[in-house]
Amino acid sequence: SSGINAEYGGNCEVGVHIADLSYFVRPGTALDLEAQRRGTSVYLCDKRIDMVPEVLSSNLCSLRANEDRLAFSGIWEMTKEGEIVKRRFSKTVIRSVAALTYAEAQILIDDKNRTDPLSEGLRGLNELAKKLKQKRIEAGALTLASPEVRFHIDSETHDPIGIETKDLKETNSMIEEFMLLANCEVARHIEKEFPQCAVLRRHPAPPLTNFDLLVNAAAVKGVEVICSTNKELAYSLENANIPGDPFFNILLRIVSTRCMMQAVYFCSGLYPEEEYFHYGLAVPLYTHFTSPIRRYPDLLVHRLLAASVGQDKTYTELLDRNIVNEWCENMNYRHHQAQLVQRASIALHTQLYFKDKCLDEDAYILFVRRNAIVVLVRRYGLESTIFLKAVESTVEFKYEEEKCKLTVGRVVMQMFDRVVVQISVEDCNIQHKKLRMKLVNPIIPGVSVEPIYVTMGNKDEAHVPKPATIKP
Repeated sequence: SSGINAEYGGNCEVGVHIADLSYFVRPGTALDLEAQRRGTSVYLCDKRIDMVPEVLSSNLCSLRANEDRLAFSGIWEMTKEGEIVKRRFSKTVIRSVAALTYAEAQILIDDKNRTDPLSEGLRGLNELAKKLKQKRIEAGALTLASPEVRFHIDSETHDPIGIETKDLKETNSMIEEFMLLANCEVARHIEKEFPQCAVLRRHPAPPLTNFDLLVNAAAVKGVEVICSTNKELAYSLENANIPGDPFFNILLRIVSTRCMMQAVYFCSGLYPEEEYFHYGLAVPLYTHFTSPIRRYPDLLVHRLLAASVGQDKTYTELLDRNIVNEWCENMNYRHHQAQLVQRASIALHTQLYFKDKCLDEDAYILFVRRNAIVVLVRRYGLESTIFLKAVESTVEFKYEEEKCKLTVGRVVMQMFDRVVVQISVEDCNIQHKKLRMKLVNPIIPGVSVEPIYVTMGNKDEAHVPKPATIKP
């Protein structure tokens, strides 16, 4: 929850209020030990596996409208340009005036006829968030991309009946900016108060060789990407555009994401300060404070913060950097495992959605391999590898790694090229059904398959093959 108070002295007061889980989950209790073991909530397509009992996650620690709730608040006095004048942290009791979805908040912001305090407050937060984001970008923060999908689930059969990529609104970015602000501010505070045992999150800078593929692929399209520093990379991505192809920049950011190292939790006392840096966010200190209901690191951070402001006591394990380090290692492991489970859930539901379908869809080449292409279907956010096995033995394959190019026969395919693929579920082995994509266009004799017609309502649509790129 976040909010903005009326201006005073030309400045404004902004509060970020996070449910106070640490009040209910005390150190060493059965609840605490189980939350510590789980490390994180796991989000599947059709359900959620909570880190803490539902009575906490969905009731007592859910900031409902017009109900008193215990919170841990960060409150800042800020200038209109986003400069922090004063800051304070405190345990509070709050009563939210409204509980809004991102879409509902966006409607209130966009409707200029609404001049009530809630709508005006949201507009004020939104304008301030834009300035905070601009400052982050100027400092070198990266704006990366990763395709995310949302399934529409049948309430009775629980089968997926629809799939789409998530539509992010301005309000998503608005909330993100204030969550980042709170996380950075809390990290700075707890590291100062507990330099030997603060729970922080670092993102190591990737080796420059990680970017070779990105640089080469962009160069093929006539775009220069400089990766010497995160600031130069951020600037390059911001200005990497091809007229008439707005999706190119998103593709470039998706590939950039694959070049990154994994961000990890760590105990401050066991690493030199120069390794605290978060490469992606371009900040010297970072932690997670804003989601204690679903992340155990946030609960530890709440306990450290409460002790630092005199509103709770420390305990032996919390101040032992070796024990804290063990917790961090478990949290990193659990976070990674949760990601794998989430991906498996998406793969399963994707297969269920396409089990009786065979569709032709536009896609983009993300990567080129020696005998395959990795494609992204933008409409569904699906990614798949298409192995190019020629029926005719006379078809020649020529792979040029530095040019990110694969020539099959007389057809040239490069990273970021647009293609048409056919999506279906391969069920020749009932025990190992899998989603399969085949190349429709460009037309490569002995490799491509025939296009099909897809009926949508009363309209028949077919992808008409476009002229292939022919090698001179």
